Amino acid sequence: MPLNHSQTKTSTGVKPFISSATGLKEWAIVCKALEEGRQVILLRKGGIMEYKNGFEVKHRNFFLYPTYEHQSKESLQPDYADKLDIVLQNAPRDNMNIISLCATAIQVIEITDEGLLGRLEKYHIWNDRYVDTRMRYNPKKPMNVVVLRVYKMNNPIEVHIEPELTGCRSWIPIRIYNTDLEKKSKHEYYKRSDVDIVDADCQPVFNDSEFKEIVRELQELSIK
Repeated sequence: MPLNHSQTKTSTGVKPFISSATGLKEWAIVCKALEEGRQVILLRKGGIMEYKNGFEVKHRNFFLYPTYEHQSKESLQPDYADKLDIVLQNAPRDNMNIISLCATAIQVIEITDEGLLGRLEKYHIWNDRYVDTRMRYNPKKPMNVVVLRVYKMNNPIEVHIEPELTGCRSWIPIRIYNTDLEKKSKHEYYKRSDVDIVDADCQPVFNDSEFKEIVRELQELSIK
């Protein structure tokens, strides 16, 4: 089901906007795969705190907030498993985390047939065992396949790891400290509002033609 939100056209394609500073939590190894173009989708059922309603795409545009809990090589496809060691070397220090990606949710596909998941293997880094486990979690809810347009930020932002950012929840508020995206005094904490997070300082992982081809491939899988 496509998401209908306002968009602004630019010379390089679609330029997304947000109404608040929102982050989507995802494994750091997955963030790396998204940044490198190895992954273009997310598979989501929802965390413990979302069990009743399941995962919902509450925001079209958001930061990707890397997390370091629960990651393991046993959950990854063989071609990407060894990269987890590199990711762990960059784990947060001094209670600070680094956000280097933002994204637009282009489309959400709900899957209830476990047999369809194998068709998506080339678009993510999880292995079959992990995907099957996630599919069986909260079995009354469908698996959400979220197609992402990912952007790399030329100037990553550093955020404090506050209590509200922890726990098994998907969506979190992001507080930003002294960035070029919005001019504030050096020592001021603030919540962003109505700020364009994808601007000249961000670069898409795929150019427009490459990404259109990926979306076409996904649509040809005929997953309903």
